[in-house]
Amino acid sequence: AGTDPTGGAGIQADLKSIMASHGFGMCVTTDLVAQNTCGVREVYTPPTSFLRAQLEAVFDDVHIDAVKLGMLGDKPYIELVRDWLESHPVPVIVLDPVMVATSGDRLLKQSAEEALRQFAAKADIITPNIPELAVLCEQQPATSFTEACAQARRWAADNNTVVIVKGGHLTGTDAGNTAVFPDGTEIHVPSPRVDTSTTHGTGCSLSSSLAARVGLALREGKKLEDHETVAEALAWTTHWLNEAIAHGADLHVGKGHGPVNHAARQYRMELDSSATPWEHMKINERDLDGTKPETCVVSAHSVARKPWIAAAGKWTAALWNASADVDNNIMRMPFIQALGDGSLDEDLFDFYLNQDAEYLKRYSRALAACGAKAHDDKARVHWSSSSAGCIEAESELHRGWFKKTGQPMQPVCSPVTLAYVNHLLASTFGEDYVVAAASVLPCYWLYEEVGHVLAAALKPGNPYYDWIEMYSSEGFDACVRTAIECVEDAFEKASPEQRVRAAQAYMTSCVYEYDFFNQAHRALR
Repeated sequence: AGTDPTGGAGIQADLKSIMASHGFGMCVTTDLVAQNTCGVREVYTPPTSFLRAQLEAVFDDVHIDAVKLGMLGDKPYIELVRDWLESHPVPVIVLDPVMVATSGDRLLKQSAEEALRQFAAKADIITPNIPELAVLCEQQPATSFTEACAQARRWAADNNTVVIVKGGHLTGTDAGNTAVFPDGTEIHVPSPRVDTSTTHGTGCSLSSSLAARVGLALREGKKLEDHETVAEALAWTTHWLNEAIAHGADLHVGKGHGPVNHAARQYRMELDSSATPWEHMKINERDLDGTKPETCVVSAHSVARKPWIAAAGKWTAALWNASADVDNNIMRMPFIQALGDGSLDEDLFDFYLNQDAEYLKRYSRALAACGAKAHDDKARVHWSSSSAGCIEAESELHRGWFKKTGQPMQPVCSPVTLAYVNHLLASTFGEDYVVAAASVLPCYWLYEEVGHVLAAALKPGNPYYDWIEMYSSEGFDACVRTAIECVEDAFEKASPEQRVRAAQAYMTSCVYEYDFFNQAHRALR
């Protein structure tokens, strides 16, 4: 591919994308392009002899799992690369047919278009933008996703090549990508459109990531002829690139259309896997004696918002204020926001519900243990009835969802779910009543708060309406109020030392609630 000295597109973006997609990239440079986020200034094409020397250097030394082709410049370059790959076969060729910019500007001489059109027919996968797909098909640019897919079907069938139709170049709310196969099969990967100007290098990044993911799949023994091989690679790439686009503005690079953040997923995963002790666990470093609400908890860094269901007194008010950081992070996380606007991918919700089913099996035991330790009839009845109720009501929600989607349930505990329920079981079976009650409260309070926040902005047609409605219902609200009252009463009757440990258990459950919601993106992306 060609170069981009500002690092956002071209071969620089290719290398970043391949590494982010778990591959190791090597580069053979074609055109040297003086460009930045504002545009192209000058292009220099080195002699073809130097292009051949680069190809020889790589292929003589390294085993190649996949080749991604970007800007090839002119007809002599196209013919050299075509002839080279015919004599040096590789498992998969992904061609990004760089011909026309999304703006409509020509990036390839018209004299070379026919050569690239013929070369594209020999690639395994091509990833044209909408204007490039039109040039390949010798038609006018598509104005809708349906029209673009129709052009792709004809090209794929005529040339036995998989065509990736990229929705990002159109205007719909779904900016996902569709793999169109030679037999007419279409597999779509949805992706919500991001309102941003940091889109420099998206085409380069998508094709490079896709090449890396397909190459990895083939190394694992999968077959290129199997539709799922390309579909799974495209799904990974689409979700990775959506996150990279969404966080491109964080880089603050350039005055024009800035680059995507190729490392956004890595940064998120690093944060999610941090082994740094939680602040609320550092009670020995603070003067917490448990005699007053403010000396039971570790203060949050942010200010708590007003909850939909208020605290029952000074002790639960202190707990709510202490959980402000976690609550704010939950409300901002992509999983919750996508759940609220209905754009959450079904596979993520499937994973979440499967984990919720596993969680509830054990949570009901924790509630029963809490009821056995309760000091009064009100609390005893509440925790014990909730133990049965959570299984009945929420399990019905799970069954209804999977019946509607036709997907089987997969009851296997994830590491996050297992850690959370083990904490709850240890707190309810092995600790004092106040610790037990405090540990199970976040599952009530935070779920109800999420339900109400999402319900306040709920739009018709949201596929997750039933979930949001359950956790914002009057019946669940009443259950939450009682739980808060039981915890308030337990704190009032507890010793100072018990209150500190109970607050710590409450905060640990809050953090696990965040991880529980967030884990689908970590497991599947």
